[in-house]
Amino acid sequence: MKKPIMLLIAILVMGGMGMALAGDGGKGTDALPKNREKATFAGGCFWCMEPPFEKLAGVDAVVSGYTGGQTVNPTYEEVSSGRTGHAEAVEVLYDPAQITYTELLDVFWRNIDPTTRDRQFVDTGSQYRTAIFYHNDEQKRLAEDSKKKLDALGRFGKPIVTEIVPAGKFYAAEEYHQDYYKKSSTRYKFYRFNSGRDQYLERIWGKEKDK
Repeated sequence: MKKPIMLLIAILVMGGMGMALAGDGGKGTDALPKNREKATFAGGCFWCMEPPFEKLAGVDAVVSGYTGGQTVNPTYEEVSSGRTGHAEAVEVLYDPAQITYTELLDVFWRNIDPTTRDRQFVDTGSQYRTAIFYHNDEQKRLAEDSKKKLDALGRFGKPIVTEIVPAGKFYAAEEYHQDYYKKSSTRYKFYRFNSGRDQYLERIWGKEKDK
């Protein structure tokens, strides 16, 4: 993203790429810059969840990390073991005057398989579960409404099992994971294609997946 000033502010406020971000347990966003909000989503491999949000106007920063578990300051290896309770997730810092939480939810749904429990495509385990971690009552309401509406459409042919739970402590992943799709684009593309994610999204959403 070509927003160096806002990105710098976001990184400073959110604690840097190598430090734990301030989770609020669903109680508010006091640590945020003025006129900014954050959203937290788990959609399987966090490498694949950064690009859809980073390209959006109104999004200042997207950080890959771990949340939803009990281990303090977890490492990638610990989370990958499936014993920390954490899920791979992304935390999105955004300007609600430019993009709404509902629009972020739409992007989230169009980039996951919400019908599989503790799995996303080739990746299995609770660390790859899908979840919406809400930061306030309004986010909870909007997330639940969007889930109900999408479930009622029957687009997926199966019930939606994505969790909607309060946000807790969010830990930024190791620096080499941040913007992995840019740093290691060949490996990222190879992984993504072989994961089956794109093929699934194309089948379910068609041209709508990029809206």
